[in-house]
Amino acid sequence: MIHKHLEYYTSHLKGDVPAGIVVFLVALPLCLGIALASGAPLFSGLIAGLIGGLVVAWLSGSQLSVSGPAAGLTVIVLNAIEKIGSFEGFLTALVIAGFLQLVLGYLRAGVIGAFFHSAVIKGMLAAIGLILIIKQLPHATGYDASFEGDESYMKETVGSSFFELIDALKAISPGAVAISSIALLILIVWELPWFKKRKLFSLIPGPLVAVAWGVAYNLAAVRYAPEWAVSAKHMVTLPVLDHPAALFDQFLSPDWSFLANPEIYTVAVTMTIIASLETLLSLEAVDKLDPLKRIAPTNRELKAQGIGNMISGMLGGLPITAVIVRSSANINAGGRSRVACFVHGVCLLISLLFFTRYLNYIPLACLAAILLQTGYKLAKPKLFKEYYRKGFSQFLPFVVTVGAIIATDLLMGMAIGMAVGMYYVIKANYHAAITMTQDDSHYVISLNKDVSFLNKALLRKFFLKIEENSTVLIDASKAQFIDHDILETIEDFLSAAPDDNIKVKIVDLYGKETIKKHEAMVILNGRSKKPQSLA
Repeated sequence: MIHKHLEYYTSHLKGDVPAGIVVFLVALPLCLGIALASGAPLFSGLIAGLIGGLVVAWLSGSQLSVSGPAAGLTVIVLNAIEKIGSFEGFLTALVIAGFLQLVLGYLRAGVIGAFFHSAVIKGMLAAIGLILIIKQLPHATGYDASFEGDESYMKETVGSSFFELIDALKAISPGAVAISSIALLILIVWELPWFKKRKLFSLIPGPLVAVAWGVAYNLAAVRYAPEWAVSAKHMVTLPVLDHPAALFDQFLSPDWSFLANPEIYTVAVTMTIIASLETLLSLEAVDKLDPLKRIAPTNRELKAQGIGNMISGMLGGLPITAVIVRSSANINAGGRSRVACFVHGVCLLISLLFFTRYLNYIPLACLAAILLQTGYKLAKPKLFKEYYRKGFSQFLPFVVTVGAIIATDLLMGMAIGMAVGMYYVIKANYHAAITMTQDDSHYVISLNKDVSFLNKALLRKFFLKIEENSTVLIDASKAQFIDHDILETIEDFLSAAPDDNIKVKIVDLYGKETIKKHEAMVILNGRSKKPQSLA
């Protein structure tokens, strides 16, 4: 068995190793950028990327999925650190969230993604995209006002961020603007079809080119035009390791004293839900992109992510999910097995051990440009137009989720969006369960599929529309289940029908519920019979 596995992985090494390097080049700036957007130590993003590549890759059932810190959790992390008041306290919440994910995996909860309204999930991602844009613009402009040394630069609420965004325009750094503007232009050009068709450009990730531009610009500016250079506090600041063993000194441990803080558990549950959803959605997308059309087991993925998040929390890393950006980069670069994800983890480890001094040459404006593009992709205007064209049943849950998340927080916004989504689901079922057609004095009332007590008001409304001296056919042949309340409403109508000279025929209620005897002609299975108890 082991020999077969080794043979399988070695047969794909030719594609997996280069793909792993490409994924590393994509992941490195994203790990740093997501840590920056989360208001967490930059090192924590790299730790999460390491665990995603070295640990989760082998625990996951997916051959192509790449795990690491995700943009979808930045808002949660940012708010959680603020509420808890300590990054070490947040790590405690992350360990609990990982344990809950592990439990969900054993409870076979891998299907939970199917129960969330797709418009709400898209709304959540769009809201995160807008928040990323709002939060990263000050980094892109080199905003200095009220800088207090925290890596988020801004107050933690989205509302206050709007006001600071206006202030940011008054305190811009020309060097940071030059770096972020050209970096954004590079990222946009790299996405153009002409560039994508060129093999050389497709192998070199756009984010890497954007980072290379920022480093080259700033080195040149420091030497030739210092007033256009970016100051040290607007640069990546990672601890430089004197020797490989010093890596262990950089790990942070959870502060278990925060277990007494109720906020910890709210944050843990929120992270569990959002991280699991993002993982399952990414997994579904990866399965569709997989050239070999393999289907990854969702419950095993939840277990793998749970263990990964527990380890990340114990070592001082960010939350981990399966990430579609890195996974699609893996597939496009020719990755075919989990070795590619592992290679990306090894490359991250090597860069941490030996190249942190060079990573500190990266201006934060570069990372901000990458996150601005990520935010735009999540909340592009095309998405809003697409949902508007789908009608209000899709557009309203989508746009309400976006607004609610921006106005409140992620979990509350999701709950509000789900409530609006459920309203439209119930409304659709409400009208589809019972229909009535009329031809002169002849009425046909059809009970379709499952008819619950929620449809009682609609059924009564139909009965009230039936005029005197009419003929009514109540057709239950398509119904699989009929609620007792519905049958009582039908019985009441049958009792009152003779008073208005209304003749009632009933089709195929047998075996679905009990109906009392009435002095009305009943048709059962297409044959006329006298009324009888349908037990």
